[in-house]
Amino acid sequence: MVVLFYQSFPDMLDWLYAPWPWYVSGPLIGLMVPLMLWIGNRSFGISNNLRHLCAMTQPKSIGVDFFQYNWREHNWSLVFAAGAVLGGFLAGIVFANPDPVALSVSALTMFSYWDVPIGEGFLPPVLFDLTWMSVIVMFGGGVMVGFGTRYAGGCTSGHAITGLSTLQPQSLLAVLGIFAGGLLSAHFITPHLFSLFW
Repeated sequence: MVVLFYQSFPDMLDWLYAPWPWYVSGPLIGLMVPLMLWIGNRSFGISNNLRHLCAMTQPKSIGVDFFQYNWREHNWSLVFAAGAVLGGFLAGIVFANPDPVALSVSALTMFSYWDVPIGEGFLPPVLFDLTWMSVIVMFGGGVMVGFGTRYAGGCTSGHAITGLSTLQPQSLLAVLGIFAGGLLSAHFITPHLFSLFW
């Protein structure tokens, strides 16, 4: 048994290093909705964890009503978020694909129009390298995403996965807005960021 495990270990590592196709990862994500409902009538989503963290760390002298609730009832959600961070670390660092990122011809063409150098790691490097401007852009984007998820009552996982699977009309509107905003930002805002700051 041990010999078989060691013989199959290289194959298992190759399987972990390679990107998973949509027909494997998609259904696995989709199965989370009924599984979480079945386990404890819990809704799949991640953005509420920001509220839980604020409720945990809010000083008593401030006392914002929005954070006055028993956050300990949502420990499972915080564990879920920690697992997502750990999974991202394992996938991006421990089991990172050693081969360069394979970009499509259209992506390479787009970056050439923007005069963006292609480097290692996350692309484009001018947005993801640790410079003062990239930190400002990432922080600003994070604040806007955080505000948007609270204003919309959920994030892409809450609306697109849980909301759509439970046939909630407001989730359909939220998902349409999320994808429309993403497309508009990618095609009209990001190129101007390059011309303004880099």
